[in-house]
Amino acid sequence: MTTENRTRRRADALTQQRIVEAAIKILDQDGEDALTFRALAAHLATGSGALYWHVADKQTLLAQATDQIVAAALHEAATRPQPQNAIRALALGVFDAIDAHPWVGAQLARDPWQYAVLRILEGVGVQVQAMGVPEPAQFNAATAILSFILGLAGQYATRPQAALEGVDRAAVLENVAAKWAQLDAAQHPFVRQVAAMLSGHDDREQFLAGIDFILAGIVQNTIVS
Repeated sequence: MTTENRTRRRADALTQQRIVEAAIKILDQDGEDALTFRALAAHLATGSGALYWHVADKQTLLAQATDQIVAAALHEAATRPQPQNAIRALALGVFDAIDAHPWVGAQLARDPWQYAVLRILEGVGVQVQAMGVPEPAQFNAATAILSFILGLAGQYATRPQAALEGVDRAAVLENVAAKWAQLDAAQHPFVRQVAAMLSGHDDREQFLAGIDFILAGIVQNTIVS
């Protein structure tokens, strides 16, 4: 048997789904830097060459892994009976996915044109249509929600590195809150006012509140229109 035939045989024993699932395990356990074709081949007990029959490169694999996580996060949201509730569930599904898999946030922030982002936009857009938003305003309404979600992704993209550096989120927020509280009251009345809320706030609740503000604005504009 030739080397090419042996490589093809190993490739045939694999599937793209198996490769993506193995990549997700590596990403979750050891982070994005640990995902190499050599590590992936070792995990799957195959040769690196066999992987290339299914996946072109690491970036393609990251996009596929991200899409699988996002697709799972959006699945339940589509069953919600009311469009506003469906959008809330969709947004929180993505939030929880990024919280559980910080590398997903990094990937979403890195490439806004990948299919996982398109999947989120489609999920939001269908519900915006169901809300009765006039067609000329649907794009702006849906992308406002999408931009808010991707803003979270960008924020969470820094978490893996922060964790590796031993940064304690609570300690950082307490330190920032203390600095805010010392600002000049005449120049920064609002920031001083909310300083006490910063250290103890819940990211998930704050995120959902932001989604609700956007939805309220969409509803109001729809009524006015």
